[in-house]
Amino acid sequence: MPAIEMFDTADLYENLSKIHSQKPLVHHITNWVTIYDCAQITRATGALPVMAYAKEEVKEMVGLASALVINIGTLTPDFVESSILAGKKANEMGTPVVLDAVGAGATRLRTKSALRIIEEVKLSVLKGNAGEIATLAGVNAEVRGVESMGVQSNVLKIAEKLAEKYGFTVAVTGKEDIVTDGKRTARVLNGHWMMGRVVGTGCMAASVIGSFLAVSDDIVKGSAYALSAYGIAGELAAENSKAPMEFKHKMMDEMMLLSEEECKRMRLEEWK
Repeated sequence: MPAIEMFDTADLYENLSKIHSQKPLVHHITNWVTIYDCAQITRATGALPVMAYAKEEVKEMVGLASALVINIGTLTPDFVESSILAGKKANEMGTPVVLDAVGAGATRLRTKSALRIIEEVKLSVLKGNAGEIATLAGVNAEVRGVESMGVQSNVLKIAEKLAEKYGFTVAVTGKEDIVTDGKRTARVLNGHWMMGRVVGTGCMAASVIGSFLAVSDDIVKGSAYALSAYGIAGELAAENSKAPMEFKHKMMDEMMLLSEEECKRMRLEEWK
């Protein structure tokens, strides 16, 4: 597997600084459970969030955006139609598209809807937990609600094959994150267990990825840096938090205040 020579803490901070200076617009078609959290983490990262769902405006709105994030956590048939309209317009504009396949594998509607979006929209990044990614690759997995309960195969191999099949980058989130385009694969080791105790941290991760892709030409690099920065914010927040809600608020603050020195906590590895 080719070596990844791109991981540099100064480069991570440079990408973060670009987001803060350029303030790119990130269009979200996301779920109602975590919509505020996604908007807030996008703003904390330095980008500008907009949440627009109506079929009558999504093409116009995504035409103004530097990235599109789709999250199927609370999908409906109209939601899927809006997502595809926005996704196709983003493709026309050359705008990166992130799909967070929340709950794929839990119900037929979610699985079919995610697969339809994958087939009809050229994605930059498909994000999900191990169960969601395995399901979309046609591998047996147990997904309970939106949580991955188990995968009966090698998650890395599944992600690589799925990335190669569709020509996008796959980001598998969990205790350790995997980012791969089928040729280059990175393992992101930043993060803290308390992130798993807060509803919506996965959704927020997709928003951070979208924010980084808005200023990065390298999708693997941008996605890995996004997850590392987000994980660093979680680590810093956990140092002074006793419970999940306190942690959540501090994580937002840490994401906004992330310094060049703190970016040196970056832990990214080539997966060999």
